[in-house]
Amino acid sequence: MKIGMLTGGGDAPGLNGVIRAVTMRSISEYGHEVVGLKRGWKALLSPEEDTLMPLSVDDVRLILEEGGTILGSSRTNPYKNEGDPEKVVKQMEEFGIDALVAIGGDDTLGVARRLHDDFGVQIIGCPKTIDNDLSATDTTFGFDTAVSIATDAIDKLRTTAKSHERILVVEIMGRHAGWITYASGLASSANVTLIPEVEPDLDEISDIFRARAARGDKWGLVAVSEGVTFSSDFVTQSAEKDEFGHVRLGGVAEGLAAELKERTGIDTRHVVLGHLQRGGTPTANDRILSTRYGYRAAEAVANGEWGKMVALRGDRIVTVGLEEAVSETKTVPPESYAMLKSFFG
Repeated sequence: MKIGMLTGGGDAPGLNGVIRAVTMRSISEYGHEVVGLKRGWKALLSPEEDTLMPLSVDDVRLILEEGGTILGSSRTNPYKNEGDPEKVVKQMEEFGIDALVAIGGDDTLGVARRLHDDFGVQIIGCPKTIDNDLSATDTTFGFDTAVSIATDAIDKLRTTAKSHERILVVEIMGRHAGWITYASGLASSANVTLIPEVEPDLDEISDIFRARAARGDKWGLVAVSEGVTFSSDFVTQSAEKDEFGHVRLGGVAEGLAAELKERTGIDTRHVVLGHLQRGGTPTANDRILSTRYGYRAAEAVANGEWGKMVALRGDRIVTVGLEEAVSETKTVPPESYAMLKSFFG
């Protein structure tokens, strides 16, 4: 069997771990041929001269500790234009690919599900998102690394905030789910942590920092998800959208910093972590989890478990239907945020 493998959407620490495990097990244990498809779904929609990347055991043996993806990525949407899905299926046939392993988040896996349902494409999904917002799996690889990076950044910013008596507002990735902000805010003891699931109260936040200033602490740290919205209109978002129709977010930290400075009289600045959260080498936990996902994905291909996604349930790696994988966004539970709020101040 000739297996094609692609990585779609934003990069995440641990992608190379999946690529490595799928390749090594598929070749060594099952005798399959493995080829990488460079630049995500674009490889099958608008192939380039270097699109096909043959993969051997030696090619992937030492990539586990590398961040990013050796296959490259894109946010190409094969269902954006009429006739494009058929082009994808035809290109698979021209490449001689019998089965696909698609590694990505809800957009990438949503395309995988539709290709399986509409055309019977033999496909296995693997969950990838630093946001940890796929409901069908307990955890996604890349999340632990992103939280570690954000936590380390907030820890470092604390010394500057204290030295200059400033409030620093730190913008963290998270469109609809605030898992990275929640976890890094908790781990770093941020004074206030704001997530998209809960609309913030500006009066309450301002009171917290005024109370801190009254007792001599004229500084503080706010961890805020990029997708947080306020009833006030000071936060602006770009009208530009990506291939999947998502508005490009940004600006919440800058707007909130200006508002807090005006309300509290304390010098307030903002910091946007942005793509730093995706970069660098994966943590040990993400290396282990991505390897387990890839190992089970190779088995799923060998077993013909088409239309499934590998998922972590408890301590086991299982397969679930792709429809379940993309049906619901996993968000931070109210009780978890209530616990976090008890440490504000």
